[in-house]
Amino acid sequence: MTQSSSTSSPAQASSGRPATSGQPQSSGAPAIQRQFVSFAYFKLDPAFRRLGDHDKFQARSEFLAFFQAPRQGMMCLTYSTVGLKADVDFMLWRISLSADDFMAQNQLINKSRLGAYLTMPFSYLAMTKRSMYIDKVDPFHTAESRTQIIPGKRKYLFVYPFVKTREWYLLPPEQRQEIMDVHIRIGNKYPSVKLNTTYSFGLDDQDFVVAFETDEPKDFLDLVMDMRETQSSKYTQRDTPIYTCVQMPMANILDQLF
Repeated sequence: MTQSSSTSSPAQASSGRPATSGQPQSSGAPAIQRQFVSFAYFKLDPAFRRLGDHDKFQARSEFLAFFQAPRQGMMCLTYSTVGLKADVDFMLWRISLSADDFMAQNQLINKSRLGAYLTMPFSYLAMTKRSMYIDKVDPFHTAESRTQIIPGKRKYLFVYPFVKTREWYLLPPEQRQEIMDVHIRIGNKYPSVKLNTTYSFGLDDQDFVVAFETDEPKDFLDLVMDMRETQSSKYTQRDTPIYTCVQMPMANILDQLF
């Protein structure tokens, strides 16, 4: 984890963003939102490309209509991985106040004509949470900075599951904060890279899912190289697979696939 996520006032469900929810932290205090976050990766069976043009057109039209329909309460951003990762073709980054929304969307995909030729080789589930560490560099950082994700403003998204060693969690909190101070300071050297940290403890196989947004892939590469030389790096147990994703409309993704 590197720099803090930026936050803004939550939009209303009518705009496609989750509606306000959460438990109040204390009497009279504003409710804190906790969002479910899903990174779902799909792969198209090559057999679909061998269908007749009419069948492919019908399947495409149905699938695009599904994604272009108004959506209440859930954000869904579409990313291509075509030519960038061998075992997946596209990814849906989904954010909602309920995991039921992810299940409902997958149900519709499964019932579609194109869905009959899609598999989901990888899927990562997480939630937003108050930051575990204090960012002493960014004056706009607060404990609630990671309870809201406002995604999709940059072309590239780099996603990977992240697991820390058990030794890390046994360190005193003060020592972990001291190590993270260096980690955070390096992250803030790269303002073009926005980090979205989500938490998977008990929900999925990893501790975190981290998603870096940027328009400058070279900055992300340099950031990761710098992080390898920090003390916190030796407490990393796993940070793969890494997915390089390019944001684009679903119509463009389908153009790449068939």
